Amino acid sequence: MNLESSNPKRTAAEKAVEYIQDGMTVGLGTGSTAYWAIQQIGKRVLSGLQIKAVATSVQSENLAKELGIPLIPFSEVEEIDVTIDGADEVDGAWNLVKGGGGALLREKIIASSSKQLIIVVDESKVVDQLGKFHLPVEVVKFAYELTRNKLSALGCEPKLRMMDQQPFTTDNGNYILDCDFKQITRPSECHDAINHIPGVVDNGLFIKMAARVIVGYQDGSVKELKLV
Repeated sequence: MNLESSNPKRTAAEKAVEYIQDGMTVGLGTGSTAYWAIQQIGKRVLSGLQIKAVATSVQSENLAKELGIPLIPFSEVEEIDVTIDGADEVDGAWNLVKGGGGALLREKIIASSSKQLIIVVDESKVVDQLGKFHLPVEVVKFAYELTRNKLSALGCEPKLRMMDQQPFTTDNGNYILDCDFKQITRPSECHDAINHIPGVVDNGLFIKMAARVIVGYQDGSVKELKLV
């Protein structure tokens, strides 16, 4: 991870962490922006912040443990007060594309159980229309080629995500198909059509789930977007 290039993300993440208060149950996102949020949460815990946390990935869980952030099992969670996470794209209606880090399913489970989902991004992730970033779709390994064919019929070009010359496997033991739609003009309809395909576990479209979107800029400034 190139930390020098993450300064806008760091600025946005640290702003988001200001919303965390004593006694909260906090969801920890995954990815380069969430990394900075977890780092800042760790500093605040060291300074006396009293929280409990759950993580959206093994990577974030391990980082939280290193920083002394108290983690609790999901069996002890009734509701999550705030989750801080990144996004690969966010449009003016705060619809999101997520899953570049491969944790979209766990991220969506945590987000859907959160009172407030705060999205932190740098300015490059703010778009007029979703679709330039290939949409991640998590699929079961069984007959994934057939699932890929069904996705292709929706008008995209799906490619199996690879890592180290092997298919990338999520923390849940599934594959990810990165789908090039060029443009996603109707995010809600696209989301439902994808999830209707047998073999699809979930996809990286997060429709109207964000409560706040905080953007960091190259000039060092940070601002909260207004909902269009």
